[in-house]
Amino acid sequence: MSQRPLVPQLAEGGTAAPQFLGSRIRGLRKRRGMTLAELARLSELTAGYISQLERNLSYPSIPALFNIARSLGVTIQWFFASEASTAPEDQGFVVRRQSRLSVHYEDGVVDQLLTPQPNRQLEMLHSRFPPGAYSQESYSHEGEEAGYVLSGRFELWVGERHFLLEEGDSFSFPSQEPHRYGNPGEVDTVVIWVITPPTF
Repeated sequence: MSQRPLVPQLAEGGTAAPQFLGSRIRGLRKRRGMTLAELARLSELTAGYISQLERNLSYPSIPALFNIARSLGVTIQWFFASEASTAPEDQGFVVRRQSRLSVHYEDGVVDQLLTPQPNRQLEMLHSRFPPGAYSQESYSHEGEEAGYVLSGRFELWVGERHFLLEEGDSFSFPSQEPHRYGNPGEVDTVVIWVITPPTF
């Protein structure tokens, strides 16, 4: 399976924007006065892996980016980026499709932020999973989350429980429980997530 670029897109299916994620990780790490080795230790990753991310040579997994964000004192939301501008009258209230902030993960998974920054008590994400894309590791964090399967099939593990969801199904669980998920189908899966508080 060919992998999509690591970089955000200006619009779904549109032209890829310049690479953001690696420079945002590196810039924030340096502003924190942290070495690669220190960030690796705190995030339980290798310095080589983080170096690859910073140079846009590798795709992060969702748990890996979550650990990096937590180690740097931010949420994953901080790494979302786009070149598209937001109209002044929309700021803080409306997110236009072409202005969505995005982040790309390994296996071609793409999250787009549907709620304006800064958030209040919740955030909403549009997640696209190519066929066969899975989060390989479970992870957990504070809060609660819910989702709606807009299209495709979705496999979800919450603690010891396993669920296979179809288009139109929805789910909810406490985020403190270890969870992972993926697309067992042959077409893209799209899930709309709501997370509160916006710790993701």
